[in-house]
Amino acid sequence: MYPALHVPYPEQQLKKEHCGKQPLFAPIRSFKEKNMSDAPFRPFESHLDAETALSLLREATHGADDGELFLERRRSEVLSFDDGRVKTASFDASEGFGLRAVRGETAGYAHSSVIDEHALRRAVATARLAVGDGGGTMASGPQATNRKLYSDADPMLDATFPAKIDILREIDAYARSRDARVVQVSVNLAASHQEIEILRPEGTRVTDIRPMARLNVSVIVEQDGRRESGMAGGGGRTGLSGLIDPAHWKPAVDEALRIALVNLRAEPAPAGVMDVVLGPGWPGILLHEAIGHGLEGDFNRKGSSAFAGLMGQRIAAPGVTVLDDGTIPDRRGSITVDDEGTPSAKNTLIEDGILVGYMQDRQNARLMGVAPTGNGRRESYAHAPMPRMTNTYMLAGDAAPESLVADLADGIYAVGFGGGQVDITNGKFVFSCTEAYRVKNGKVGAPVKGATLIGDGATALQKIRGIGNDLQLDPGIGNCGKAGQWVPVGVGQPSLLIGGLTVGGAAA
Repeated sequence: MYPALHVPYPEQQLKKEHCGKQPLFAPIRSFKEKNMSDAPFRPFESHLDAETALSLLREATHGADDGELFLERRRSEVLSFDDGRVKTASFDASEGFGLRAVRGETAGYAHSSVIDEHALRRAVATARLAVGDGGGTMASGPQATNRKLYSDADPMLDATFPAKIDILREIDAYARSRDARVVQVSVNLAASHQEIEILRPEGTRVTDIRPMARLNVSVIVEQDGRRESGMAGGGGRTGLSGLIDPAHWKPAVDEALRIALVNLRAEPAPAGVMDVVLGPGWPGILLHEAIGHGLEGDFNRKGSSAFAGLMGQRIAAPGVTVLDDGTIPDRRGSITVDDEGTPSAKNTLIEDGILVGYMQDRQNARLMGVAPTGNGRRESYAHAPMPRMTNTYMLAGDAAPESLVADLADGIYAVGFGGGQVDITNGKFVFSCTEAYRVKNGKVGAPVKGATLIGDGATALQKIRGIGNDLQLDPGIGNCGKAGQWVPVGVGQPSLLIGGLTVGGAAA
């Protein structure tokens, strides 16, 4: 089963930690000055001769169907403030290249953290193992684009390091001042700056500069020996300045506290098969997991998806239209171009309940006889691309959200989720609720704790009985895992009424 969207940044991204207050700034600054220039990343000026690199790439892909040289420089910073003090601070800087040669269903891939001619020549020898005696026909390159969906600016430069620490302290103090029951506050501030350049065998060069920033707040409250937590935050491909403005972080703190206090009075969740109303926005993670992964091209080409072979058939209730859209400006899951150089697109996957499209990278698209959709993504230069989601969401319907809840005779109103898992082969999913309420006779009652939603994507799509008019996208908190690779993604949906989901809980 594939991990679902995870709210925290993956632990594996915290590669260099400096604990305590005193040593934080100096190691970060000296590391940057010594190992990573602030000048723009131009690998064919500073690391490789462009003509030599192109000649070696053509050698690697001679007789292949496709291939590219992917070069990357990435810098990231994560600051964590916990229990009234700086807990961790990390700065990570890396660069390298990945060389790929594709022949049929086979891909040869080699990567190096050293960008020079010697390393590239060694990579050529490895990548060519996939080509064999050749005989392939090189695919044409991706269409060029001058579109830009986000700024080139480095978000880490929006504030000095001491200023960032002061802001974290201020957030901590504000959260504790809001309610005497607050016993612990955790704040995470993260930013990154990724620069890529892709060289194609026909000589095309594609570049993209991708910023990312995020602020996350977690609050734990205690009353009568019971502790509960709440979390809020968000971000996107923007600078830090908007996130560290009190106009942004104060509502985030208030929301985290509200969720924690709701859970403080929550009752054990019921168990059984019942109707469920999902709230708008972040609950779209259920859509992402239960449906999205099953509509990625590789699973369908191999026949392992629950949706394989169903193109043009009804797979969802009428009115259900699902898109994957990488073109929304500044969104966490957006990409100007994917990691093969194909411009991102607004792709319709399900239209009025009918399956009309899959998400494709170049290799799977070619093997399935369709066009790439701009969904070829990779975690870094050390990983080969594969079909991945960007921002996946369902379009709004015409129902008022309150009318969907009013239609519940006995069910659950699920507003927030912590994550979940899905089995691609059968679409079965499990999701844990972080905020949910019992509903009887159309009236929202007490909050419930420990609720999980269990079902399968194909059945859940068919059981959608109402679609709200309140489409929302998530606040920018999603990381998606597939085959060991993590990429940032977005989700969204309107309120949904789904009949007959299995609810796992503590009370029968």
